[in-house]
Amino acid sequence: MPGCGAAGSDPALFVPSPTTHPMVTPSSKEVFIQGITSSGKTFRPSDWAERLAGVMSSFRPGGARPGSHLSYSPWCIPTAINGVKCVVVHRALRDHEPMAWDFVMNFARDNDLQMIEACLLPDPPPPAP
Repeated sequence: MPGCGAAGSDPALFVPSPTTHPMVTPSSKEVFIQGITSSGKTFRPSDWAERLAGVMSSFRPGGARPGSHLSYSPWCIPTAINGVKCVVVHRALRDHEPMAWDFVMNFARDNDLQMIEACLLPDPPPPAP
């Protein structure tokens, strides 16, 4: 989709209003699961994002391959935004493997984690001289 990039490409972040509801609109390209509960507490353990992304590492374009467990899936990426641990879950995961998508969304819901639907946008062009 034009205007939506991949996580980690140093883009600006367009973030609509946060939600703690497990419902995600079909038009969002990414869902950010934040390591903050609906009551504002930091989720523990501190490496939860890396653990969740590690579990999802075999779900990737073209399917699992030998050694694919050694890197994160491009559809489930741990990151930190403004000091908050997050996992960016791409819509393509739902299209490719609905049960894996449900697992991640249920993890967020079961642990009362805040979710934000978003789209990573490319950086704006520099101003003309």
